[in-house]
Amino acid sequence: MEKIVSLAKRKGFIFQSSEIYGGFASCYDYGPIGIELKNNIKKAWWDEMTKNHDNIVGLDAAILMSPQIWQASGHLTAGFADTLVECKGCHKRFRVDEVGKKCPECGSQLIHPRKFNLMMKTFVGPLEDKAAVTYLRAETCQGIYVNFNNILKSMRLKIPFGVAQIGKSFRNEITPKDFTYRTREFEQMEMQWFCNPKEADKWFNFWKEERMKWYLSLGIKKDNIRFREHKKEELAHYAKKAVDIEYHFPFGWKEIEGIHNRGDWDLKNHSRFSKNDLSYLDEESKEKYIPFIIETSGGIDRSLLVFLIDAYTEVKGGRTKTTESTKEVEVLLKFDKKLAPIKVAVLPLVKNKPGLVKKAEEIYNLLKPHFACQYDEVGSIGRRYRRQDEIGTIFCVTCDFETLKNNDVTIRYRDTMEQIRVEIEKLSDTLKKLLNNEIEFKEVGKIIDG
Repeated sequence: MEKIVSLAKRKGFIFQSSEIYGGFASCYDYGPIGIELKNNIKKAWWDEMTKNHDNIVGLDAAILMSPQIWQASGHLTAGFADTLVECKGCHKRFRVDEVGKKCPECGSQLIHPRKFNLMMKTFVGPLEDKAAVTYLRAETCQGIYVNFNNILKSMRLKIPFGVAQIGKSFRNEITPKDFTYRTREFEQMEMQWFCNPKEADKWFNFWKEERMKWYLSLGIKKDNIRFREHKKEELAHYAKKAVDIEYHFPFGWKEIEGIHNRGDWDLKNHSRFSKNDLSYLDEESKEKYIPFIIETSGGIDRSLLVFLIDAYTEVKGGRTKTTESTKEVEVLLKFDKKLAPIKVAVLPLVKNKPGLVKKAEEIYNLLKPHFACQYDEVGSIGRRYRRQDEIGTIFCVTCDFETLKNNDVTIRYRDTMEQIRVEIEKLSDTLKKLLNNEIEFKEVGKIIDG
C-alpha cells in the first residue's frame, strides 16, 4: 500500500485533502490523472447499466433531503450506528469490532461501549435550531426510492425496471483507514432494480453474476476477487439476502460492492411515513403489490483503488534502454483500455530539433479532440516512455527524423513495447480502432525494432 499511495501522489492520481494545512483526515482530492480514471470508471458503469441492459434509467437526486426520509429509512435509529469503546487511559474511542480488551494505542483497559450514529448533521436556513436540522445523505438509494412514482409515471415504465445513480454520500466514520477504502466523503454507483416479489430470487442471482462479470471485463484478475454471502446474523435490517463482492487488497479481503435483496422494506416504510401509496399495479394481471428491490451498490473510490492496485506491475531489470540490464525496478500500470486515464502520448524523439517539435505539436493538436492525450518533450525518449507506463498510457506516438521525410510516426504499445509505423493521415482512425479492440496491434503493420 505504501507503494500505491506514493505513486498516487507522485503521478497526480490522489492527493491528501487540505495538505498544505496539515491535511484533513479521511478526505482526498483526485488529481489530473486521477479524475480522468475516476470519470472513466463512472462512464464504464453508466454505459453498462443504461446501454447494455434494458429498462434501466438514470437519476440524480439531491444530496440534501427531508429529514423524514432518514427517519423512514432507519438511519436515525440505533441500527445505523457503530458501537464504540473508550480507552480508560488515553480516552480515545475505537469501534468495538476492531479491538480487543486493551487499547491498541496505550494498552489501557477499554470501557463504556455506546452507540454512535454515522449521519452527518447540518442546518438549513438562518437559525441553527431543531427545526433547521437536516443531514448529508448517507447513501444515494433513498433518493431513488422516494422518486419511485415520479420515475414510473414520467417514463411510463413497467416492472421489472431499474434506476441508476452516481453521487456523493457522507458518513461520520470513526475509524476511517486504508487510504481511500474507508472515508467520510465517498461516491457511490448504485442501481435499484424493482421487481415482482415472486421473481426476486431470480433477479438477485442475475445481478450478482452481472456485477462480477463487469469487474472481470475491466481486467480484474480472477484470483483477486470473490463472492461472500452474508450469514443470517450479519444481514442489515432491510435485507432478505446479501452477497458482497470482495477484493484481495494488500490489507486483506474487503468488500467493494454489495448485492442485496431489500424486499419491500424501503417502499413500504416510505409509503407509511409519507402517506403516499408506492405500490405497483400490473395492468395485465391486475395484481397490486409493493415491489421488491434488488440493489447493486458499489463505491467509485473503492473501485478506483481496486483498479489501481490490480493494474500495478513491477518489472525488474527495466523495460527501457535507460534501465535495462540494471537492478532498477520499473512500474507499469496495466489498465484496461476503457479505464486508462491517458490513451495517447505524443513525443518528439528529441526536443532540440525545431522541425521535430513542431511536427509533434501538430500531431498532438490533431489527436487531442478525439483522445485523452499528453504531450511530453522533457528528458530522453526512454524516460518519457517510462513516465507514460507509470500512469498506464496505452499508446505512445513518437515523431522521429523519418517522420519529416515520410510523414509517418511510430506507435508504441504499453503492454508489449512493440512498435509499428503508421502514416499520419491514418493515425487517428488507427488509434480509434485499436482502443475499441476492432483490430489487433500486430494487424496494423509490420512490427519494428523499438
